[in-house]
Amino acid sequence: MRDIDNYFFQKAEPVKSCLLFLRDHILGFDQNITEAWKYHMPFYCYDGKMFCYLWTGKDNGQPHIGIVEGRKISHPLLIQGSRARMKILFIDPNSDIPLDTIIEVLLAALSLYQ
Repeated sequence: MRDIDNYFFQKAEPVKSCLLFLRDHILGFDQNITEAWKYHMPFYCYDGKMFCYLWTGKDNGQPHIGIVEGRKISHPLLIQGSRARMKILFIDPNSDIPLDTIIEVLLAALSLYQ
């Protein structure tokens, strides 16, 4: 099994299902988005440039989407924290996935690359 696939399948439910849904959604969002294994995590690139990634928080285990150019996006649910460049969007795996919010954030991020 590839490292990237192992990353998803070694997670416990409901985090695994949440991350797999996000993976499929991001890959289907635009034909120019591809998946890569970088820095020991699943990254998604737009035309070869790092676009976003999927990860789980170390302290709470909650999945999130990291937006590489997040500092350039103003959205109330994106969290900068101590990151200089990236912002993250937490996803609660025990609730309905906020698809409208994810689409808003991904469209805003995508506009920076087009």
